[in-house]
Amino acid sequence: MIAGAAGAVEKAGELCSDAGAKRVMPLAVSVPSHCELMRPAAEQLAADLENIEFKVPAIEVLHNVDVASHADSYSIKSALVAQLYAPVRWTQTMDVLQKLGVDTVAECGPGKVLSGLFKRFDRSLNTVPLLNAKGI
Repeated sequence: MIAGAAGAVEKAGELCSDAGAKRVMPLAVSVPSHCELMRPAAEQLAADLENIEFKVPAIEVLHNVDVASHADSYSIKSALVAQLYAPVRWTQTMDVLQKLGVDTVAECGPGKVLSGLFKRFDRSLNTVPLLNAKGI
């Protein structure tokens, strides 16, 4: 995946196509997530999180920024902040979920994009997109 300024991403897509890429597909996103352009937002998030008390999670949460589960407040906040500007480690995260024996995943978000990606990775996974009553 390539993330960044729209023009640069478009040019990179053209170069990839010219070089023989089988598929180049721009994603309709509202912000350039998971790249350095989100660093200012990450810094604001870090400041906002400073005064929020985090408790030890009752269940493990696997962060796809570092493919790790964290139990202390500082590490959880750091992973959340880094997630804004660091690449998603999707394949490694999915590998860990498989090794842990996860068979059902719930997508918390505005759509079903991740549910589709889960199914591409492992068709045996049960996927549950958590949508509202209007399907969004």
